[in-house]
Amino acid sequence: MIKHALSVSREADFAAWYQTVITEADMAEESGVRGCMVIRPWGYGIWERMQRLLDDRIKATGHENCYFPLFIPLSYFEKEAEHVDGFAKEMAVVTHHRLISDGKGGLIPDPSAKLEEPLVVRPTSETVIGTAFARWVQSWRDLPVLINQWANVVRWEMRTRMFLRTAEFLWQEGHTAHASEAEAREETLRMLEVYREFAEDCVALPVIAGEKPENERFPGAVATYSIEAMMQDGKALQAGTSHFLGTNFSKAQNITFQNAEGQVELAHTTSWGVSTRMIGGLIMVHGDDDGLRVPPRVAPWQVVIVPMLRDQPEDAAIVDYCKALRAELGALTALGEPVRALLDLKAVKAATKRWGWVKKGAPIVIEVGGRDVAGGNVSVIRRDRLYREDGKLDSAVVAKGDFVAGAAAMLAEIQQALYADAKARLDANIVRDVTDFAGVEAFFAEGVKNPGFLEVQWSKPTGAALDKVVERLKALKLTLRNVPADAAPVDGVCVFTGDAAVERVIVGRSY
Repeated sequence: MIKHALSVSREADFAAWYQTVITEADMAEESGVRGCMVIRPWGYGIWERMQRLLDDRIKATGHENCYFPLFIPLSYFEKEAEHVDGFAKEMAVVTHHRLISDGKGGLIPDPSAKLEEPLVVRPTSETVIGTAFARWVQSWRDLPVLINQWANVVRWEMRTRMFLRTAEFLWQEGHTAHASEAEAREETLRMLEVYREFAEDCVALPVIAGEKPENERFPGAVATYSIEAMMQDGKALQAGTSHFLGTNFSKAQNITFQNAEGQVELAHTTSWGVSTRMIGGLIMVHGDDDGLRVPPRVAPWQVVIVPMLRDQPEDAAIVDYCKALRAELGALTALGEPVRALLDLKAVKAATKRWGWVKKGAPIVIEVGGRDVAGGNVSVIRRDRLYREDGKLDSAVVAKGDFVAGAAAMLAEIQQALYADAKARLDANIVRDVTDFAGVEAFFAEGVKNPGFLEVQWSKPTGAALDKVVERLKALKLTLRNVPADAAPVDGVCVFTGDAAVERVIVGRSY
């Protein structure tokens, strides 16, 4: 029987398992402020890797990075009614600029220091960036404007969960302005594809890319697109979004330009973003009952070397051997970058360090003892396949030269294996043969464990008809996720309305 490193399994309690992984892998911890977290070095290291890889892709499509203020005047939001209504319940607002003593040993806002206009702590930046676009854009020659910023945002969530839904989180948000609707729509889909490729190729996270239904659109958007991932408990995670905003924000923010014929037009804008929620997706898609498994492309350290020291004279030779190994690995290239190898010399027992790195999910853990040095070997543990068939830890003794020669290929193999495992799970848990609402109810019936997704035909209802569908789904704790871009043609009727279907939509429970 395999004895796992974590105290709780995915099968027993998925929510508790998720939190345990975060704690045991030293990913993050509570901060003392409800809904805000301290992201520890291993968790932040994964975010830094995601940043670098995604930032390269964003810049390759012609965008430039910039930065806008954390505080946004309330009046900026009031210009776009649907937008402010969509975020009103989540806004954190600054009303005073000074504190004074309350005479009892505490502090209170100074009544005389009330701001003339409240400032909203950035929940998203369409309004403040739109105001800047209005200053920057005068002529068709100023377009397109293609910018991105890496920032923190605040949304006052009532039910929080680390990485998935926090009051403060980190993200990138892209904002663009274009001369034509066609160009803006093309930009929206281009960035959706950037997200899909990043999620699948870098995070090994298979996703479904498609357009969100009307009721799930970003406040103020004409169309919203998303990438949806399936977690191991069958729930959906919206891993990234791209919005075509049309001229809605241009009207509100007066983003106009003079075209080549001298006529004044409204610019067409877009926005798109990916956040630290992607880390939550990584945990819930790749983690196992021993902790995290990090795909090599986003692992801060791809190979961790653990010397087995015993406070003996031979320790120096073991450390020198490990330093040479680290240097050899650092000279290699894997997955298009230099190999990231760490020599763990902390004064902790080797077995404790080994299991610590297993929990963190380092792709490859190398153990080196006196016997390995004498034989010119290393003991190799692959995090993607931790145990042998007999249930024992799969630690393979390999000649050091052979390991170094094959290390890059092994990292590429681990990256692909994690993706293949997740893709097989996604494909196996999407059901497409349900033809009526009774089938929807049966599929998601109480007691059915980890049901996965339904892809059903629907008639794309709007208004009151759509509201009715949403209420029926809400009663089952379900949501419409997106309309897959690669879905098969329709050939029947809508499972919700009985009308002729016009497209297929994903239905599921979600985070």
